[in-house]
Amino acid sequence: MKAALKNRDGTFQIANVERPILRDSNFVLARVRVAGICGTDLRHWKVEDPSLECHIVGHELAGEVVEVGPDVFNVAPGDRVVIETVMGDGVCPYCNVQRYNICEHLYDVRTQFVSRAYAEYVAGPSHKFHKLPDQVSFEEAALADTLSVCLHGQHLSGLGINDKVVVIGAGCIGLGQLMLARASGADVMITDIVDSALDLARSLGADRTINTHRDDWQAAVLEWTGGRGADIVFECAGGTAMPMTLPQATKMVRRGGKVVIIGGFDAGETTIPLEWQRIQMSEIQLIPSASFAYHDIYAEQGQVIELIASGKLPVGKLITHRFAIDDINQAFETARAKEKTGAVFVAIEI
Repeated sequence: MKAALKNRDGTFQIANVERPILRDSNFVLARVRVAGICGTDLRHWKVEDPSLECHIVGHELAGEVVEVGPDVFNVAPGDRVVIETVMGDGVCPYCNVQRYNICEHLYDVRTQFVSRAYAEYVAGPSHKFHKLPDQVSFEEAALADTLSVCLHGQHLSGLGINDKVVVIGAGCIGLGQLMLARASGADVMITDIVDSALDLARSLGADRTINTHRDDWQAAVLEWTGGRGADIVFECAGGTAMPMTLPQATKMVRRGGKVVIIGGFDAGETTIPLEWQRIQMSEIQLIPSASFAYHDIYAEQGQVIELIASGKLPVGKLITHRFAIDDINQAFETARAKEKTGAVFVAIEI
């Protein structure tokens, strides 16, 4: 099959590699149709990492089932599916209570199987393949991973109707967080440094948008919330922005409020000074959120597909660019240069 393999320097090369097989009776083989580029992928773009050399990566994907094992009953050849790529070892205490998103072996396992989006085929256990309703396109389904991350963070936040919410970062994650919060009856302010992203946020229902490079964000939040601060702040920028955005989040939130950390950190220790006395004296909760899994008895990715199908999440507005897999390096350049290109979700057609 055709696949985009990581080079040592963090770029990609197109190669022909062995197609995955059905390793067990409950496995499914699917033909990937669309994959996406997320913030984690971008943080590894053009970064030398020998551990990823010659590997297939990517974890936002949808496709069509082509083969199933004898013990597969939830999908059949020809079915359109979204492939969930959060996959633990299945035997640890966390996996046993459907908290596989914090499984100690999460990355070891997922990268062996389902977290291999930039290739023609992917194989994995059948419970990671969710059948798509007819009205959900492959492109929209490829955004389910992003929206599931957002939904997990919202579940942890306890967000309620009429809450005052600030979202930091108007990329795919931040815009997804905005859509979910608005669908739940919250008032939402969103911040970013890219005007095109803020324009899109307004079209998705943001009550207020702030460009933090130009505007007095602290004064704006206080004015918008009657001097109290936000009930909940979602940090959705992550990466190299975190040393700036996490302190911002703790200054935007009210006493007794919550900061939900959605944006990702890189491996290793990260030192970020915070006003710890205010955080403690105000009983501000800092809530880390990692990927997604289940909420009560429901798979969060399955919930997202239902929300997209019902029209409650207009994710099609997030799709700004499309590239063939042969042009994956150009796709990544476009996604990274979002201030110039206006990129939000870049779809790779495979």
